[in-house]
Amino acid sequence: MTTRVGVIGTGNIGTFHVNTLATRVSGAEVTAVFDVDTQRAKSLADDVGARSCDSAEAVIARDDVDALLLASPGALHPQQVLACLEADKPVLCEKPLGVTTEECLFVLEAEVALGRQLIQLGFMRRYDPGYLQVKAALDGGHIGDPLMLHCVHRNPTVPPSFNADMAITDSVVHEIDTSRWLLGEEITAITVLGGRTSRHASAQDPQLVLFETESGVIVDLESFVNCQYGYDVRCELVGSDGVVNLDNPTVSAVTAQGNRSTTVPADWQTRFGPAYVVELQAWIDGVGGGRYTGASAWDGYATTAVATAGLRARATGDRVEITLVDKPSLYDGACA
Repeated sequence: MTTRVGVIGTGNIGTFHVNTLATRVSGAEVTAVFDVDTQRAKSLADDVGARSCDSAEAVIARDDVDALLLASPGALHPQQVLACLEADKPVLCEKPLGVTTEECLFVLEAEVALGRQLIQLGFMRRYDPGYLQVKAALDGGHIGDPLMLHCVHRNPTVPPSFNADMAITDSVVHEIDTSRWLLGEEITAITVLGGRTSRHASAQDPQLVLFETESGVIVDLESFVNCQYGYDVRCELVGSDGVVNLDNPTVSAVTAQGNRSTTVPADWQTRFGPAYVVELQAWIDGVGGGRYTGASAWDGYATTAVATAGLRARATGDRVEITLVDKPSLYDGACA
């Protein structure tokens, strides 16, 4: 069975998804694309034998589109996801589900009213082998009870337009979802601290973010989006009986003249490209089987709620508590 996919948004991540679906995912065919940059969309569509449409709505409505992938700007996600639900078509939505918790709840309520899950959020770290090994070590009882989670999220550079708030909404969100998923519980409070700013940054950078979870696990995260040297994402989970580490994968190593040097991933595609491929394959398999293994709309809502609280915490310097609505039974098992 082939799942015919329409892709909305052909920027960096959208183009990556189109090419991955067309060449590396079995059972998938890209049949339609849309982007406001019509020339870019047409060129990409021609490359993969798809049709370039004149609107997102046109892609969603096409009879030769069975499922949608949204890589459009986050502010457009709620209305586009709702259109997918109205068309009764599965959708893989890149983060965020919505910019505000109110938007996310509106989408959540629409899916609950539908009575079945059609939405998956694009948190690809859930498919990364390293993170899966960390989760397996915890779930398998190898390190005892989780006590603390230390995280590092460094990016070589960002554009001048990338501000300190965007570090929360665009970068830290991955650790929000990862922490919830690894620990199997919700985040109940957040604190954001800023100290000395790097001379390479145009806004506060780095930042230290602290999460508190339902059972009292403390998560600390260094967010540094102008580290210069490469893309460096790591974590260490400390348990009552042991520790499990996720190191940044070594891209290459040179041993010569009494020295050993290693390189780190240059960008997100190098570090997480394989996880995206696994994610897309799992999504396509899920569309065919009617069951999805990735982050749900509930996870999208919870992540946005924490990120929104993080923006308040950053602005005020205060610890901000987070209260979520009751989780609908449709999402039993989410965050686990």
